[in-house]
Amino acid sequence: MSRLLSSLYPVSEESTVVTHPFLDLAPLSAAHFASIEDRVARLLDTRQDVVVMQGEALLPLEGAIRGAAGPGTTALNVITGPYGQTFGDWLRDCGATVIDLAVPFHTAVTAAQVREAFAEHPEIDFVSLVHAEAATGNTNPVAAVGEVVREHGALFYLDAVASIGAEPVLPDAWGVDLCVIGAQKAMGGPAGVSAVSVSERAWTRMSANPQAPRRSYLSLLDWKQRWIDGGRTALPHAPAQLEMLALEACVERIETEGLKTVMARHASAAAATRSGASALAGGLEPYVHDAAEAAPVATTLRAPAGVPASELVARALAIDPALPLAAGGGAPAGEMIRVNHYGADATLGAVRGCLAALGAALTGKGLPVDLDAARRATERGRN
Repeated sequence: MSRLLSSLYPVSEESTVVTHPFLDLAPLSAAHFASIEDRVARLLDTRQDVVVMQGEALLPLEGAIRGAAGPGTTALNVITGPYGQTFGDWLRDCGATVIDLAVPFHTAVTAAQVREAFAEHPEIDFVSLVHAEAATGNTNPVAAVGEVVREHGALFYLDAVASIGAEPVLPDAWGVDLCVIGAQKAMGGPAGVSAVSVSERAWTRMSANPQAPRRSYLSLLDWKQRWIDGGRTALPHAPAQLEMLALEACVERIETEGLKTVMARHASAAAATRSGASALAGGLEPYVHDAAEAAPVATTLRAPAGVPASELVARALAIDPALPLAAGGGAPAGEMIRVNHYGADATLGAVRGCLAALGAALTGKGLPVDLDAARRATERGRN
């Protein structure tokens, strides 16, 4: 073992310090940090300010709500999964009046439903929406919803953490004022760094909000005042260097493969999973009823009646612990299986592995499955 460590981490003759490729890095300059933000902005095709945040996506998700909402805010909070529920909790904690628009988790919200909410509550001035709910496997029609929000002049807040890289995310074209993304899903990057694009309207709203966080890790205004307004020449604090370099690497990989190609790969994996699971039988069926409302980042499946989803997933993972499978969380936990075909797992091979392991788990419960039919269906189902 000592010889192996010596080969990986050589010791200098002049020093007893062991060098390490992840630790002995040159400082990340402000210019380098700004260049990574610019690449993220190009990925989003936005001219808005983009702030790369030094933490998991919950940081800008919460920071954006607390910056833009407060007493006097009337928020329409669309709930199509657990994150929508969380956003409602944050909005209420800020003192906002919250109107929840909850739809069944097996479907998506419609622009007509949002329009009806505005008709009933014309005072709505903030709309929160999750693009793709990886936890429930649905995706919402952001472009159509954004058109309605723009008609009424409300501020539009979007969680695009799961969708970025798997389907189009276009804040400018859709009228999104606060668009939060994370690198850990379809982008195939690190979990410890995230970003938010901020419109001028959103900056104005935050600046006028006396409750917006300031001198706080949650504060977007701190980044604007100390970073953006200063010409992005001096970072407000030491950057999370490894995460920033990993974010840069995953954006570069998307640029090299081509964003359209990356999105097509995710769409193919989703279509193959849906078709393959239906053909596998054994009582499995897609959780999201309409394929057009199913997220390309993850496919949720309903477990057979009387068979706990967690048990099937545990049996499948016992065959191959590396499979991108998980049992659902929250209200549908007992019946939902999630195939997380995102990032490096957005491949036909990963889909086939998941379905084969689930087939074995179902067989172990005495349920009949057709693995050959599932394999053929995955091939037909991919785009």
